[in-house]
Amino acid sequence: MSTPPLTPLAAAALRIAPAPERVLEIECGAGDGALFLAREFPAARVRGVDRAEEHVRAAIARVGLDPEGRVAFKRGRPGSLPYPDGFFDLVVEVDRRPATTEVARVLRPGGHLILVRSLGADALAGLGGWLLRRRLERRGIELVESAPAGDGSFSVGRLRGGDATPAAD
Repeated sequence: MSTPPLTPLAAAALRIAPAPERVLEIECGAGDGALFLAREFPAARVRGVDRAEEHVRAAIARVGLDPEGRVAFKRGRPGSLPYPDGFFDLVVEVDRRPATTEVARVLRPGGHLILVRSLGADALAGLGGWLLRRRLERRGIELVESAPAGDGSFSVGRLRGGDATPAAD
């Protein structure tokens, strides 16, 4: 029997401390991950962005009554996120390679990045993983943990600066 696709995201979220105040899921689809993160981090404002208008409409329909505006979705592209620099404490991407420049731009110093593979091998395995790690490191994102979880895996990174320990060049 396979595990739920959010199992690797749940395992990764347990590694995030302190709890984030602002969270972004890139290419959020119908909002499963963003809604999970809103439950996991009840004090956080959670945003989801997706390039497909139909995904954004589906995610918005699932929010229901949210008088505090904690969860919101909008249309946007991973390579050109509609948010200011250093705005998020946590950025999440599920089953895709990140646009590292944009992720580093919207992540605050000391903020975390979670990369999730819902099925299969670690996204950081092999040559493709080595290249991704290099791109992340060039943008100041240091990978701090990778592990299997359920039928997939996760990796957690942290943008240097803030409370993070600076890495040697």
